[in-house]
Amino acid sequence: MNPSRRTGRWIEHWDPENEHLWATRGRRVARRNLALSIASEHIGFSVWSMWSVLVLFMSPRIGLPFTPDEKFLLVVTPTLVGAALRIPYSHAVLRFGGRNWTVLATAVLLVPACAATHFVQRPGTPLWVFLLIAALGGVGGGNFASSMTNITAFYPQRLQGWALGLNAGGGNLGVAVVQLLGLLVIAVAGDTHPSYVAACYLPLIVAVSLLCALRMDNLAPVRAEKGAQRAALGSAHTWWISLLYVGTFGSFIGYGFAFGLVLQTQFGASPLQAASYTFLGPLLGSLSRPFGGRLADRWGGARVTAWTFAGMAAGTGGLLLASRAGSYGLFIAAFTVLFVLTGIGNGSTYKMIPAVFAEEAGREVTAGRDAGEAFARARRRSGAVIGIAGAVGALGGVAVNLAFRAAYGSEGGSGTPAFLGFLCFYVVCVVVVRTVYLRPAPDDGDPLGPSRVRRRGASRV
Repeated sequence: MNPSRRTGRWIEHWDPENEHLWATRGRRVARRNLALSIASEHIGFSVWSMWSVLVLFMSPRIGLPFTPDEKFLLVVTPTLVGAALRIPYSHAVLRFGGRNWTVLATAVLLVPACAATHFVQRPGTPLWVFLLIAALGGVGGGNFASSMTNITAFYPQRLQGWALGLNAGGGNLGVAVVQLLGLLVIAVAGDTHPSYVAACYLPLIVAVSLLCALRMDNLAPVRAEKGAQRAALGSAHTWWISLLYVGTFGSFIGYGFAFGLVLQTQFGASPLQAASYTFLGPLLGSLSRPFGGRLADRWGGARVTAWTFAGMAAGTGGLLLASRAGSYGLFIAAFTVLFVLTGIGNGSTYKMIPAVFAEEAGREVTAGRDAGEAFARARRRSGAVIGIAGAVGALGGVAVNLAFRAAYGSEGGSGTPAFLGFLCFYVVCVVVVRTVYLRPAPDDGDPLGPSRVRRRGASRV
């Protein structure tokens, strides 16, 4: 059937695994929705991470004399709210449709952006007001889960690593872009005008909301299956992948939110000095995410993820050396390497989700079950797991910022205890990947990697 046949804004028939339909019209429909999904997610990430920039402006000079401990709390708050919203956001796509929910989720960002623009201009505003606005900004973090769930359904399984990497990487760029905007404001107008940062997003939110309303589509075949989320919660793969995503995305978003404050607290950097470097890591981490998906398409998500965590452990060792030596340059270099690796790991870990459930569907077909139903169920469960893993992974960002808050909470505090904790966690993740996803297959002893995949035609986990 025609994949672009619509009832209202719903596409009634969609099967991305059908080669003829994909080659004729499906690819074009998927790319259009992917482009708009990236735009929406990008704005969501920018609003979500805006407080990592606004706290750099907060000082007695503008009547907002908050302590480092209070500033870390302002950074933690939207991270926590964004994590909590990811499961309901991923379910909302299945319930209401990708286009419908994307329009609403983008338009609602006007509320925290307008509130931030107004209150950061008010000297003496109490902390609880900013905590409330930061919590409202957390809705931008939920956009990631709904966007990823939506785009998964548009692409065939063999292309999902690259598509999800582009979608997530374009969204993650919002962290770097809002920090670049903060640098631009500080360089041009000084460090006393934080309202300029928030105000820039007001027309962008309106424009992206309208474009999504006019050009995106809903997919009828991926409406919510009763019990899909319950089934996902009962799968061990959901929790193993969520743990890995804590290490990749949790590190990316946690470091992205806290990097500027860490530079200010540990090295006494000025707002301009901190802003000059904070964007670099999130920028490179965002750009590397699609390549993590591409590498996972080629070599297998588990193999790429294992090597990524090994590299992150080494990079954290570099942070410990830089902290001990008091080297500002080495500290920034090690953090930048970590950001790149988190981006690669984000892409490879998310590639594992549809691959794992597609492989389970393949076993069901081999056992005699209907192929169409098996793979449709796999896509629905993948969408549910994306929401769960995204939520748990974002909680990793909360943990990172709480670790920094504890480490730097006392006068003269150091980040060393936090970095030691991160190092141990990355080692645990390497062990999990190797034990659960790279263990020898019981029948032939061959690791679950690309060589086994090519011989058997299985999904590249």
